[in-house]
Amino acid sequence: MILMKMKNDIPKRKDGGIKWNFRPVNQEELEACLKDPLWRVCSGALYKIIIKGDDKKEKKGDDKKKQKEDLVVFFQPNRSQKRLLANLWHRNVILKARQLGFTTLICILWLDTALFSENVRCGIIAQDREAAEAIFRDKVKFAYENLPEHLKNGMPLARDSATELLFAHNNSSIRVATSMRSGTIHRLHISEFGKICAKYPDKAKEVVTGSIPAVPKSGILIIESTAEGREGEFYDITMRAKAAKDTEKELTVRDYRFHFFAWWDANEYEMPVDSVKLTDKDNAYFERIESQIDQPISLEKRAWYIATRDADFSGSEEKMWQEYPSTPEEAFQQSTEGCYYTEQLAKARKESRIATVPVVEGVPVNTFWDIGASDGTAIWFHQRIGLENRFIKFYEAWGEPYSHFVKYMQGLGYVWGRHYLPHDATHKRQQGTSVKSPIDMLEELGLQNIEIVPRVDYIQHGIQATRDVFNQCWFDETNCKDGLAHLENYRKEWNDRAGCWKESPRHDIHSEAADAFRQFAQGYTYYSPKTPQRSKPNWRRV
Repeated sequence: MILMKMKNDIPKRKDGGIKWNFRPVNQEELEACLKDPLWRVCSGALYKIIIKGDDKKEKKGDDKKKQKEDLVVFFQPNRSQKRLLANLWHRNVILKARQLGFTTLICILWLDTALFSENVRCGIIAQDREAAEAIFRDKVKFAYENLPEHLKNGMPLARDSATELLFAHNNSSIRVATSMRSGTIHRLHISEFGKICAKYPDKAKEVVTGSIPAVPKSGILIIESTAEGREGEFYDITMRAKAAKDTEKELTVRDYRFHFFAWWDANEYEMPVDSVKLTDKDNAYFERIESQIDQPISLEKRAWYIATRDADFSGSEEKMWQEYPSTPEEAFQQSTEGCYYTEQLAKARKESRIATVPVVEGVPVNTFWDIGASDGTAIWFHQRIGLENRFIKFYEAWGEPYSHFVKYMQGLGYVWGRHYLPHDATHKRQQGTSVKSPIDMLEELGLQNIEIVPRVDYIQHGIQATRDVFNQCWFDETNCKDGLAHLENYRKEWNDRAGCWKESPRHDIHSEAADAFRQFAQGYTYYSPKTPQRSKPNWRRV
């Protein structure tokens, strides 16, 4: 005789729900379990997922060959996923290390909501159609098709496509897309939003203006991504949410809750110590991180980190900061893939060449310009001290006449050296009733010692020349802050059709600052005039 547990004997969690490890043995217990959303998602009894198994050796005598196997298992949340479940808010932004399974968790969560709630709309936004369909096929549809037969039979489909499931028993649905503008979306997940912002900025704006407002106050929005540079909607949302958390602000339903999941907090990221050699430099890095997070990082975790860095990213520290950040600040030290000056800026920071750089009185200040008519005008201010090229200031403005910039320079009180303008400064332009070139107008305003930087036939040569001179450059971290942000986010154009980066740079708000800095690399020659210019040269008052 089999002893059946009755409903009253079902073990309970502290919150009153059913313990996740409980398995029902009769219909009454099953019905009680199915009323508990957390049990349904976390028990490992309902939803199956595909995971990638470890490399395995084949038969003896053929042990050099390895194969990767896709394995099917019941879903149970890991440590990081449990933390997210325990701290979900109405709006959530997740900055994370790779491969922690948040997309899988959210797909299961949304599917469960659609199956067990009436008239609910659940959506998942991915960076492109291929990624959206893969998520839907492997995580949503697979989990539904592999439900226990008695449950699946009671939850038939009214619509079944490559991007949507509509359930006949309750009129709820779950779908994937690259953006969602129409109707109400009660549950919305935006996957790898940082990559969307980096590669498809117009699409990112559409998501922010169209998809996110479609989530009602009572709904749940989850944005998750690895870091992709210090710009874009994902960076802005993350920084606002982090600031709210740091100041312990009481969140409204429209505020984002910040979630950060570091690599060192994941139990999966460990390996035997004897397989990896840690250098003094490596251990110094971990000790610095330990002081910031106020907890130890085990030797096994250190070994995993170094092995992953060297094997997967060719020893690149910067790539590890992005893909497996130790702190939120570290995540954004690495700019997005496709940026031109990522390595150079990372090296400058490491070597403390982005610091406090004082102005040396009496030493001529040179300027490097990018000028625009409808676009902005950007200027870098530079002093040569010994063998060091010191950038002491950056200034930019949009829609302002040249007199605005001359007036700004007049107020600085510097001793002036030479002023480097791009090749198109000689091109005549319509200015009111006259046709003049920028160099003509600036000279009329009193700007002296102007140099015209010759045009390069191929812009990549100019970009490479800029990379080559970075080792000689120091930047004032305060007065050059905006300029450095532009350099860090100056990137290649993304080819949507081919799915790769173009050779040409993208023209956006970062272009003027980057082009102005490129004038330094292409045109600067070290001048040592016998008599420096007066701090207030013979320019017309404006």
